[in-house]
Amino acid sequence: MSERLELGMKTRRTVLGDAHVDRAELQKTDFDVPFQTLITESAWGTVWASDGISQRERSMLTLALLAALGNFEEIPMHIRACTRTGASKRDVLEAFQHVAIYAGVPRANHALKLAKKTYAELENE
Repeated sequence: MSERLELGMKTRRTVLGDAHVDRAELQKTDFDVPFQTLITESAWGTVWASDGISQRERSMLTLALLAALGNFEEIPMHIRACTRTGASKRDVLEAFQHVAIYAGVPRANHALKLAKKTYAELENE
């Protein structure tokens, strides 16, 4: 395993939690191993592992970008990650308010609905 891949896996586990990463690892196939390696090295081992900004700030940026671009399927995963990165509910709301102004109210509204549902699930776990 390369150093970048090892750092990426460590960072990914720190942000998303062991249970999530273990489930994802079990779903890997020979077909998608190159893709999984790419995102683990680049997203997790380079971007998320950088000390340029905090993980809290990365969570806020990630959630805002996911919402702004309409990539809603990953929002619940990243809301759950906020419990480990330190991004509060208020931080998330602030990020989605920026989305409303700069990318559109419908996208921010849908992201907020997903966040509310995910926070409710977390409270019931």
